[in-house]
Amino acid sequence: QLQLVESGGGLVQPGGSLRLSCAASGFTLYYYTIGWFRQAPGKEREGVSCISSSGRSTNFADSVKGRFTISRDNAKNTVYLQMISLKPEDTAVYYCAAVHKTISAVCRMTEVPYNYWGQGTQVTVSS
Repeated sequence: QLQLVESGGGLVQPGGSLRLSCAASGFTLYYYTIGWFRQAPGKEREGVSCISSSGRSTNFADSVKGRFTISRDNAKNTVYLQMISLKPEDTAVYYCAAVHKTISAVCRMTEVPYNYWGQGTQVTVSS
């Protein structure tokens, strides 16, 4: 069974940091383009960042540029989202998603074309 599992969320004060992990089971992330998305209460899900299967191409939403970085460790079959200087407006459920590189080699931050999704991890930024 193909599965993505996010972890690393939690409660953090403004200005703090968290590292989210997206671990795959049942398939090899090496062949997949990965996206991170988030959904705040009452808002639509939005793209945060993405990384190509090779790791050479990344993209970030304007709201997180300079604060978030994305990386992948293919040996661990895991993609990471490092978040620093967190703000209350970063509060959301964060999801990772995957699409095989033959379907989309281009790193996109739209929900389409991702076809595998995790269950999400809650990030709360509050004092």
